[in-house]
Amino acid sequence: MGDSAMTALRLLHRGVMAIPLVGRILREVTEGDAENKWYLAVILLTMWILAAVTWGMPAVVAPFLAAAPVCLAMLIALSRG
Repeated sequence: MGDSAMTALRLLHRGVMAIPLVGRILREVTEGDAENKWYLAVILLTMWILAAVTWGMPAVVAPFLAAAPVCLAMLIALSRG
């Protein structure tokens, strides 16, 4: 990676960490105890289940639809080397 890409990543990291709730959660997961990753996984799974109970099938399918462009971008990045 070039120097400008690293600078952009640092700025993005600082920007995400500045968001009050999201930054606190990410800081706890990255710098905290090892169990925090499992707690976050359980919380996200619970939120997904509650969304499915509340809104039905669209809430179940939405994460997969959101992941499709990410997977495509990863495939393109891998194929470019």
